[in-house]
Amino acid sequence: MSVGTVFWASIAFIAVLVLLKKMAWGPIMQTLKEREEGIADALRKADAAKEEMSKLQASNEDLLREARNDRDRIMSEAKAMADQMRSEAVGKAQKEASAIIAKAQVEIETQKQAAISELKNQVADLSIQLAESLLKNALTDAEKQQALNSALINEFGKN
Repeated sequence: MSVGTVFWASIAFIAVLVLLKKMAWGPIMQTLKEREEGIADALRKADAAKEEMSKLQASNEDLLREARNDRDRIMSEAKAMADQMRSEAVGKAQKEASAIIAKAQVEIETQKQAAISELKNQVADLSIQLAESLLKNALTDAEKQQALNSALINEFGKN
């Protein structure tokens, strides 16, 4: 091998290296750099999406907790309202029952007094009829009439 061949081979090699650097290495390195930046950007976006998903999940859990609390509150209010309506209905029914009982007692007392009055009238009529009958028998005789008059005068005179 001669020095001239080595020299021209070295110059050809250096020329190929310069051409490769300008034509191949530059674009290859640029493509690799762009790809690296794309991957880094995709990773950043994935992290951001993961963080956003975590926030959404926390937000969903808060909304779910709030919905459960609202449901519990509404159920409690509905139960309280039902209890109040039930107690009002029972109170109203008791008042109506008391009024009916009081009215019935007044009616019973009125009818009782009417019955007692009627009974007294009947007893009085029977007593008068009996007394009339007895007096007719007793007054037929003058002596008996005189004795009855004296007995009545004595009795009414004491009172």
